[in-house]
Amino acid sequence: MLEGSILQQLEIAHRHSKRPIRFGVYYKNTLVALCHALEDHILNDVTSPLVITAFERGKWYLQEAERYADIAKKSRQIAIMAAPDTGWAEHSTSQLPNVNLVALDPADPVAQEWHLIILSPKYTAMVICQELSAADYGSSGLPGSDLERKFYGLWTFEPELVKETATLAIAHIQRYNPQLAAKLTADQKAIQPSLATPEELSAVVSRVVDYLQTEQVNISVPTTIRHQALDNNLVSNEIQAFLRMAQIIDAADITNPMAAAEVVALAETMGQLLDLPAWQIKRLRLAGLLHRIEPLQRVESVLTSGITTSYQEDAPSCPLTCPLVPGVQVLRTMPRLRAVAQIITHQSEWWDGTGEPAGLAGDQIPLESRILALIVEFQWRVHQKQSSQLSREEIINQALEECRQQSRRFDPKLIDALTLLVMGLQQGLELPIITPKVSTGMWLLDSRLESETKNSVETNQNSHINS
Repeated sequence: MLEGSILQQLEIAHRHSKRPIRFGVYYKNTLVALCHALEDHILNDVTSPLVITAFERGKWYLQEAERYADIAKKSRQIAIMAAPDTGWAEHSTSQLPNVNLVALDPADPVAQEWHLIILSPKYTAMVICQELSAADYGSSGLPGSDLERKFYGLWTFEPELVKETATLAIAHIQRYNPQLAAKLTADQKAIQPSLATPEELSAVVSRVVDYLQTEQVNISVPTTIRHQALDNNLVSNEIQAFLRMAQIIDAADITNPMAAAEVVALAETMGQLLDLPAWQIKRLRLAGLLHRIEPLQRVESVLTSGITTSYQEDAPSCPLTCPLVPGVQVLRTMPRLRAVAQIITHQSEWWDGTGEPAGLAGDQIPLESRILALIVEFQWRVHQKQSSQLSREEIINQALEECRQQSRRFDPKLIDALTLLVMGLQQGLELPIITPKVSTGMWLLDSRLESETKNSVETNQNSHINS
């Protein structure tokens, strides 16, 4: 990272924290789609956000200046940092009273960064990156097209991290324009950001995925290999959007904030007990991370058009009359997530066929859905009892027994497997609770998630429970 850059300051601040920041590498076309989605969401936001950006050079700002004229109409203040180019200060958008230009010294490390920081009470978002150096590109050399330029950084909706970065950016502006920095500081203090509601998150995530998918269609580079690299980067960020939403949903649930991470750990262990192949455990893991998004996607989007047909094609176990679950419709537009969407959809089916949404029974219910349903129930029951005076062993045993009593709902073979898992916990098994690396979402997927093949070339790196 560049010495003295805002990205470096953010990394240093979190280097030894309990939640160190995980950065990713993004192609320029991915960042353009992300920024356009996050910016355009401002047009639907009535809370007058504070917007701070860095464009590297003024010429990149000039390409977006007309867009920023529209954004300015909805914003409290906009501060734009860039190394100046001829004409950038004279553009009509730059003359608006709430648009402020900060002409960076070309030697300033921030002049090599690409920022978008949006701060409002109900909507926070951030992209913060810096371009790779010639040395970083290595033997492959500098990219042959502008879209293939690479940037190192992250994007997020997390309010506290966005607010912290805004403070760093304002401190940097202080060096150039103390009066503007004071105004931005006052605006920032007047804004008390909070975690977005599920409905608010679903709207912006739908927009992000929409823009990323549109960019996939528009990719135009000379070779198939380079096209695939750009496409993978876009798909990775579509997955990241859902993972970020799931993390914020967990964080907003003060009664059970570790639900997804604990469900994943338990589900993976059960998958190992059942000797599932690695590709199936990986799919179960992603479903566990996303299982709480089911009630969300209630906004209209071009993404949901044509869902009924693809749903019936991709979920043959579901009758033609099976109603769609709003929360997973957008997942179904992504080929690599359709199987995961099916798992999440059918987690509310019952073993006796009285569940929803399709009334599937027994082995008609996808195995991963059955596992997920049982693990989610067990985790919730354990968590509900943690405030009691019971011992850890008593809590686990009671939760198991309560699950066992729901014989109409759960697969009896999976209850047996959960019993073995509980025996392992009682003997001291510690389940690793790992925060997903949402900056590198592609690690969760591979081509095996797109098919039902049971051949796996991967090996399971985790040991089985010794009960």
